Amino acid sequence: MRQMALVAFLQAQNCSDFAASWRHPEARRDSWSPEYYQHIARVLEAGKFDLGFFDDRLSMPDMYGRDHAHTVKHGIRCVKMDPLTILTVMGMATTRLGLGSTASTTYFEPFDVARTFGTLDLMTHGRAAWNVVTSVNDGEAENMGQARHMEHDLRYDRADEFMEVVLGHWDTWEDDSIVQDRESGVFAIPEKVHRLDHKGRFFTSRGPFTVPRSEQGHPVIIQAGSSGRGRRFAAMWGEVIFVAYRDLEQAKREYAAQKAAVAAAGRDPEQFKMCNVLHAIVAPTQGEAEDKCAKIQALALEIDSLSLLSEALNFDFATKGMDEPFTDEEVAGISGMQTMRDRVLQVSGKKNPTPRDFIQATGRGLMRHPTVGTPKQVADKMEQWFVERGCDGYVVGATHIPGAYEDFVNLVVPELQRRGIFRKEYMGATLRENMGLERPAVGEWRRRTAI
Repeated sequence: MRQMALVAFLQAQNCSDFAASWRHPEARRDSWSPEYYQHIARVLEAGKFDLGFFDDRLSMPDMYGRDHAHTVKHGIRCVKMDPLTILTVMGMATTRLGLGSTASTTYFEPFDVARTFGTLDLMTHGRAAWNVVTSVNDGEAENMGQARHMEHDLRYDRADEFMEVVLGHWDTWEDDSIVQDRESGVFAIPEKVHRLDHKGRFFTSRGPFTVPRSEQGHPVIIQAGSSGRGRRFAAMWGEVIFVAYRDLEQAKREYAAQKAAVAAAGRDPEQFKMCNVLHAIVAPTQGEAEDKCAKIQALALEIDSLSLLSEALNFDFATKGMDEPFTDEEVAGISGMQTMRDRVLQVSGKKNPTPRDFIQATGRGLMRHPTVGTPKQVADKMEQWFVERGCDGYVVGATHIPGAYEDFVNLVVPELQRRGIFRKEYMGATLRENMGLERPAVGEWRRRTAI
């Protein structure tokens, strides 16, 4: 029977993806300690989650007003640590939970990303995943030695070649290349260790790569691009994709379209998991859940939304009044998450929306459209979307930590298990085994690029 995938949406910062989460009276206050992340990892593994995944940015949200003071004062994602280091800490506290992190193709080098994630994969016995992003704003560019952020489609052109280099390096060591024959003195068979010698438009990378393959072959590839160019990229390279649909009928259409795109790229659509974002506020009774939701909603501030919109869209919202329309030039000049901009134009029905329209249409910085109710009610919705092929699973965000994950594991997971759509035990030792993804053969990806 088809099984639902569950991914926890984590942040290596002072809050969850809900910026106001740190203000919750039950939120832990040691989000920069190893104990904090190890506790989360143990909770997720007890709930048989496939993966704990870290989103990341390479700068504070300081685009608003071109200053970081508001970010620090209000705690708007102002602490941002290296998620890969934290995954190592979490890996030491678990044995089955998958461990995923974001790394940018715009600001890192392919060999370094390949080696870091390849090593993490070995150190966790095949539980690593890499979320491929192209980054979003000028603040990240300035932190990484660039004057401004690269143009949208050009970032994806670079990312395509980045993937070829990374996967090429991960193919260096054949599975049976290491023999460690002490008698003959042969450690590995030279003919089974290959040099890449890549020379392309964006990258030159010689090799040979220095990290052997892991139990799962290589890390699982995650992607979340939702623009037209991003979807094409996901169809070519992604194995797990994160989406954020609110309407089931739209989700079903997009699910079918994306799976068809994967098939057109010469891949098996069943080896491509689409996971929809979910924020669940759950309690034993509907009334208790609604009370919890009201308290959570009250935590958000207007500055949260304005700051995070500025970050995501690479535009300083402090230059506009709340009800002042954007000019045609300003709308066209947004260079960050263009899908978010397009959604605002569609939802508002305005050619020149205002900052207030942006907040209302995106819900950025707010806890928008949470699934609120009893374990049965939450599971009913999850099951409907899953069974009707609106998604293959969920990326579960937290209203506060660790309580939101504990509630989900203690209340919702048992209900999903009773229905037979979510496992009671892990299926294997590696992330691929648990997500139902095949172990890739050396060179498997090259068949896609030849189509």
